[in-house]
Amino acid sequence: AINHTCATIADVIHQILFDSTHGPLSRSVNVKPNAVFAVDANTLSVCGELVHLTSERDPKSLDWTVSGAEYIIESTGKFTTTSLANLHVEHAGARRVLISAPSKDAPTFVYGVNTSQYPILNPPSVVSCASCTTNCLAPLAKTLNDKFGIVQALMTTVHASTRSQSVLDGYSKRDRRAGRAVLGNVIPTTTGAAKAVSTVLPELAEKMTGISLRVPTNNVSLVDLTINLEHETSLAEILSQLELASMGPLKGVITVEYSELVSCDFQGNPHSCVVDAKACVELNPKFFKILAWYDNEWAYSSRLLDMLTMMAKVDRL
Repeated sequence: AINHTCATIADVIHQILFDSTHGPLSRSVNVKPNAVFAVDANTLSVCGELVHLTSERDPKSLDWTVSGAEYIIESTGKFTTTSLANLHVEHAGARRVLISAPSKDAPTFVYGVNTSQYPILNPPSVVSCASCTTNCLAPLAKTLNDKFGIVQALMTTVHASTRSQSVLDGYSKRDRRAGRAVLGNVIPTTTGAAKAVSTVLPELAEKMTGISLRVPTNNVSLVDLTINLEHETSLAEILSQLELASMGPLKGVITVEYSELVSCDFQGNPHSCVVDAKACVELNPKFFKILAWYDNEWAYSSRLLDMLTMMAKVDRL
């Protein structure tokens, strides 16, 4: 089921079929355009699967039981607290809700990092999947901290533009720079992604912070992590440990890339964290700069699906 805010079902179909970043649906996921069509005013057929449509702005007006939807991705950015997201459960009949954004009070899980702590008995009705940047940073920080110990770290995310930014100069309640035109500017702003790592890795509390640089690209972002380690090592050993993680507990979440690539080359990459081996730098045996790319749309969406799959499996134990 999809709850949308489009005017007509034709608008919904158009948005599914065409995307300015990832291109036509037929190219990005190999689905023929005629595989998506309207069955009636409230139903889509997508590759033979029926998808129920609703158009409500208040979760209390929804009824997920009509479509049989049990697990809801709350992606409006408006209902990010436990009480608000839980309206899908209390009033709309959902079983669980996954918030696709940081939350002030919902339990937070980054897939592959702290999902082993997801309660098997009596799971929470609402959880958060953190942000796309935290999903890139957390697996990187976990691997480095587990193997070498992180004394302190500074993170800069060079982040593609987002919907919240203005095409032309305007006013922003967030800060003056946030209201400036996204086109033609590099815009420094705040980010809670680095500090949010401590919500999934408490051992890193007060050891990490960072900023964001918004740049005029439409997709793919970069984490620039400068770290001071407890134990001496080498860049070669760091990359080796990251490769081991990519073949073990963080398989599908983290990977190491040795080709000399640029941002657009990572579009559509499903990994949350793609370490750029050729761009990493060693100053001394305890001081390093690690760069990691992430498709802030595609990879994050992939982790949302991984989280939902895990939540459903737990409920069916």
